[in-house]
Amino acid sequence: MEQISAVEDYLTCPVCLETFKEPVSLGCNHSFCSSCLHHYWDKNKTKKCPVCRRKSSKDHPDVNFALKQLGLFFSKKEPAPAGERERFCSSHPEVSPLFCLDECRPLCPACEFSLHSGHKVVSVDSAVSELKEQLHSQLQPLAQRREQASALQRQYEEINLHAQTQVKQCERQIRAEFERLHRFLQQEEESVLRALREEQSRQAQTIEPQLQKIREELSTLEQNILTVEEQLKRQSMDFIREYRHTHKTTQTLLSQPGPELGPGLLINQAKVLGNMGFKAWDKMRALVHYSPVLLDLTTANRWLHLSEDLRSVKLGDTKQQQIPLNPERFTKYANVLGCEGFSSGSHQWDVEVGDHPDWIIGVAKESVDRKRERGATPEYGLWCLMLKGGTYRDLIVRKILNLKRSPQKIRVRLDYDNGKLSFSDAEDLSRICSHEVRFTEKMFPFFSVGKAGDAKTKEIRIYSTLILTTT
Repeated sequence: MEQISAVEDYLTCPVCLETFKEPVSLGCNHSFCSSCLHHYWDKNKTKKCPVCRRKSSKDHPDVNFALKQLGLFFSKKEPAPAGERERFCSSHPEVSPLFCLDECRPLCPACEFSLHSGHKVVSVDSAVSELKEQLHSQLQPLAQRREQASALQRQYEEINLHAQTQVKQCERQIRAEFERLHRFLQQEEESVLRALREEQSRQAQTIEPQLQKIREELSTLEQNILTVEEQLKRQSMDFIREYRHTHKTTQTLLSQPGPELGPGLLINQAKVLGNMGFKAWDKMRALVHYSPVLLDLTTANRWLHLSEDLRSVKLGDTKQQQIPLNPERFTKYANVLGCEGFSSGSHQWDVEVGDHPDWIIGVAKESVDRKRERGATPEYGLWCLMLKGGTYRDLIVRKILNLKRSPQKIRVRLDYDNGKLSFSDAEDLSRICSHEVRFTEKMFPFFSVGKAGDAKTKEIRIYSTLILTTT
């Protein structure tokens, strides 16, 4: 009990003799309720400590949070008398509190009113009504944010599902492509092995007759040697009678040329193995294709259909594809970008348009608006050539072009460093139009496709302008 009494004394304000409310401490280390101290100062027109009379250096002493927390903790330990109503100010329990909307806290009219000069002070009931109204006004924005978050969640889930489909599609194409290359390499391997077997057969056909001839000659020589040895064993007239025949046979045999090694007896490894890998690669070039521009599926409008090799695009005839409306995708127009942008260097690509009657090709800056309505002109970040309604238009300067013939394949050349963009007929290299442009950000190949109608060309396709040569 003595300890509790000591704590009570420590937490008691010397002015109001109640437990501290918003305790503040002076430089002399004496502590008081903030309202009690300011009331004392206002009443006595002085800034001195009520206990030791030492003048305070601060007009508004800081709250002593340690004492405040300790006071709150101690007050929770003491059970409130039964039936006692909540009192805001222990010094003035009979006075109803007010509420300062600027500081968002209640105040005692007797103790603190003068401290809130210029603040918006209202009754507690008015404050409750106004604050509830403020909270209620936040319900609708919160509900809207919730709807936006829910819609965004659905978009993320849709994109995630589509990404899984993309993975499966890519995996199928990867396997198909490398299976095709593996099959080609297996065929090439069999071809080289077949060439080796043919060389082996040639070598065998070359050496076998010569070897057989040598075997026959060895047999003849062995037989002749035996005959000569037998003849040498004969005596007198028997030797003389047989000598002439034996000598003639031996002379005839010795006069014939001896056997020699002929050419082509070994396997011609250089013929079989020479440039084997290069020859296979040279043949493989007919199977693979390089494109300086590949179309970016993530930017393609839902009406557009891209080929599996991402080199051609056409407009769908029936309905839009159910693919996510991710931020990169064009939603207003049937547009698509190349997957790689350029911020330096010189680049060119050919676009086969054939007799397709409705298209726009050119370049677009990376920040081009992909969602709202806009024209395919430089002010909107697009530098393009267009064919529509049988008329060619240079959209960079908004000019109709009178061409001598309708190009089937158009070459686009972008010289970023020197700020030049040109369009020409890829077949005879005649210039269609060219411009000097000061590019300020990364530029991407741009394509827009309309309805093909009765045209034979249903899609526009990108080709490389490079010619791969062997050395």
